[in-house]
Amino acid sequence: MHKGYIQVYTGNGKGKTTAALGLAVRAAGAGLKTFIAQFIKEMKCSEHDLLEELSNRITVKQYGKGLIMGRTPSRADISAAKEGYEDVKNILLSHEYDVVILDEANVAAHLGLITVQELLDLMALKPKDVELVITGRYADQKVMDAADLVTEMREIKHYHEQGVQARRGIEK
Repeated sequence: MHKGYIQVYTGNGKGKTTAALGLAVRAAGAGLKTFIAQFIKEMKCSEHDLLEELSNRITVKQYGKGLIMGRTPSRADISAAKEGYEDVKNILLSHEYDVVILDEANVAAHLGLITVQELLDLMALKPKDVELVITGRYADQKVMDAADLVTEMREIKHYHEQGVQARRGIEK
């Protein structure tokens, strides 16, 4: 196996999770195993149906109780994120997966569901041959500094501003 790096996909533009899922599919095509921990998210989206067909190479687990916009995180939100943190820690130590994706972990840290230090601890725990991908808006500067690759998705124009709702197969 090759050396694994730490990638961060952040910014206010569309495509952070999509980029990470694309990497997971590419890794599966190369025979690698991927674990995707989805923080905050609870709803199943279109990609989950396909990823279930690839379950021998891609495992997805959600650690969330749904969107937290406009409300204070509940104990259930925090508990779900802490469960995700512990599971990811154990998964990294198991050496069972070649790629580990922490979807929306930056947002989870921003909202205090997990701490920035816990995210940094996971980054430090990463085995040398595992690729670690962290997605979500609001990436902390310390997380970006510790990463090997940081991509910022920047919104320039979005059709949501014209009232276009999330569409099945495109945004959800």
